[in-house]
Amino acid sequence: MPETAPRIRQGAGNVGSIGAPLTRREGPLKVTGRALFAADTLPPGLLHAALCTARIARGRVTGLDVAAAERHPGVVAVMTPDNAPTLAKDPDAKDGPFTFRLDLLQNASVRYANQPIAVVIAETLEAATEGARLLAPRYETETPRIGLDAEAPFTPPGIGIGQPPDEGHGDVEAGLADAAARIEAVYETPAQYHNAMEPHAAVAEWDGDRLTLHTPSQGLTAAVGRLAGLFGIPPKNIRIESPYLGGGFGSKGAISGPQVLACMAARLVGRPVKLVARRENMYGPMGHRAETRQTLRLGADADGKLTALDHHTLTASSRFDDFFEPAGGVSHTLYATPNLSVRHRGVRVDTGTPLFMRAPGEATGSAALESAIDEMAIACGMDPLEFRLVNYAEVEPISGRPFSSKALRACYAQGAARFGWEKRPLQPRQMRDADGLLVGWGVGTATFPALMFEAEARAELRADGTGTVVIGAQDMGQGAWTALAQIAADGLGIDIAQLTVEMGSSTQPSGGIAGGSAHTATAGGAVHAAAQAVIAELAQIATTDSASPLYGAGNAGVIARAGRLIRRDDESRSESVGEILARAGRDRITGTGKASADPAAQKSYAMHAHGAVFAEVKVDPDLGQIRVSRLVGAFAAGRVINPRLVQSQYFGGMIWGLSFALHEHAALDPRTGRFLNDNLGEYHVPVNADTPAMEAILVHEDDPHVNALGVKGVGEIGITGTAGAIANAVWHATGVRVRELPITLDRLLG
Repeated sequence: MPETAPRIRQGAGNVGSIGAPLTRREGPLKVTGRALFAADTLPPGLLHAALCTARIARGRVTGLDVAAAERHPGVVAVMTPDNAPTLAKDPDAKDGPFTFRLDLLQNASVRYANQPIAVVIAETLEAATEGARLLAPRYETETPRIGLDAEAPFTPPGIGIGQPPDEGHGDVEAGLADAAARIEAVYETPAQYHNAMEPHAAVAEWDGDRLTLHTPSQGLTAAVGRLAGLFGIPPKNIRIESPYLGGGFGSKGAISGPQVLACMAARLVGRPVKLVARRENMYGPMGHRAETRQTLRLGADADGKLTALDHHTLTASSRFDDFFEPAGGVSHTLYATPNLSVRHRGVRVDTGTPLFMRAPGEATGSAALESAIDEMAIACGMDPLEFRLVNYAEVEPISGRPFSSKALRACYAQGAARFGWEKRPLQPRQMRDADGLLVGWGVGTATFPALMFEAEARAELRADGTGTVVIGAQDMGQGAWTALAQIAADGLGIDIAQLTVEMGSSTQPSGGIAGGSAHTATAGGAVHAAAQAVIAELAQIATTDSASPLYGAGNAGVIARAGRLIRRDDESRSESVGEILARAGRDRITGTGKASADPAAQKSYAMHAHGAVFAEVKVDPDLGQIRVSRLVGAFAAGRVINPRLVQSQYFGGMIWGLSFALHEHAALDPRTGRFLNDNLGEYHVPVNADTPAMEAILVHEDDPHVNALGVKGVGEIGITGTAGAIANAVWHATGVRVRELPITLDRLLG
């Protein structure tokens, strides 16, 4: 096995500065198959593992035909609760807010459909798969609880990660009573399940009490800590390699049960083991987006200004763990109102625990809120965009804090101009295309918090003008290999082609979590700080050396550019890195840097990215078939490191929002709790034919407070405006308001 993660040096183009629209540095490796993902790892003596999963949602396993599986040619071992390696820590024990309970064959109980109940290890994948089938499990079945009406709701201890379930200010009932116009509506969003192109895969190998694990991970340090606790070994004894992820979207933020089972299987047989989840294995133990039922009550005065906003969410978590979708949180931030109430209630059901899924809370909440805002605008007889501008929040409604920056007005203006919104008739069913299809236009406001975690990095600048940055960061498709290189090259003052990036290994400085749209700010902030440390030391050497043309300039008096240090007050006076180091008798300088959120800034300001999405749909008036024909999004997210990558992220988010509005829906049999569509044939996601003409406008925004780089996340915000915009466009086309997503033809015609 390789001892270090890949090193990427060659770049596209010869510009390394922030703001350049460079293509992905790792692109050639991916398109030629040289980028190795977890499942591509093939150590000597490798065995293959397959999961046997429960076909009931509640009960216990009473029997497995282990002998039949073991008789199959090629099967090496069958791991069950009877022989699974002993763990040092109960996998149901909670150890911090990001620790979730795992099903690791500790007993025979079944808590949800598709729960792993045994692992078959064999010489080939085919033998392992057939061995798992031969286990023919027998069950003692209990009646499962499925759906939001399974039990009486309760107030959860918290929503998301430690957020209070209820927040607000003012008197909502009084505000509604005083309103000239009111609406009350119930919106439902379904359970949605992760379907990244790369399923969870793990190749595990033990050497005594040392574990090497190749697996996709959005948080290497957290994964190491979790495995160390479970196996009772020091964190330094664990090495996780994760240079490439074929999509994460939150599902790979916390290590999952099947990934740990691969490690247990390798320990059991004393050989390397590969376990790659099948598509149906993704439904259950890998987390999902929970279903919600959201009731919104809004009131407005005669001028269309909101007098009250009440956002109530009912959602579900598993019977054995706590994660409640924070859908109402989006109402904290978007629209000004003197009376605001956001409440969450929960039920417990017999499913796997819902966890993070792209824009957790904001995606579900905005789909409902943006529909309700349109309904309120209609009740007031106002254009939906005009209504949003009348209720524009100059400060964060829930806290009263000023925004660190907010260019939402510009997003509305630029998006509307590009879309042609001024031509939109107020009433529905007023537009048709040349083929007679109904045409509708809708708008949705996009927002996502500007988060930041902790990270550290190491940078090096050498006398030959080359540099290296090392950080245990992750690229799950968002372009980290390129964006972090641009930040490092800019900070070190060298061409990006002269820079080597090393990342994706837990042996490297912690790159933090690649989640919450915070990775560029977090890992990029650490890279920026490390580069600054290098240049500060180099400047100290030069400006205190009487033989240097930079002598006496001071650290603040020089800048790094094109492999040289240059005096700010006289750019004719400069010196190359090589010349400075040669006189100092050194061949390189190494620096480290750390990044984390500024508590003072977070206390003083509300930090969010903003945007507006405009959607056009076409609906067959007889058949109810819906097609999104056009999407225009305008987004403001602080400083843009790479506009090409940012635009790609916006497109991805908007497509996901389309999927949310029209396609995704996990179906469970309410009698058995079993999945009816745990495959890509029946769990619908958009394909090329469903994807419309799209445009993403990058609205300029400067934010001096959010972090040292001034960047905000872009990976999730595109969802938050799109689903609502499409729902609103469907109403505008048909005059029918569908409040249960996804919007399918039966709901439209029924």
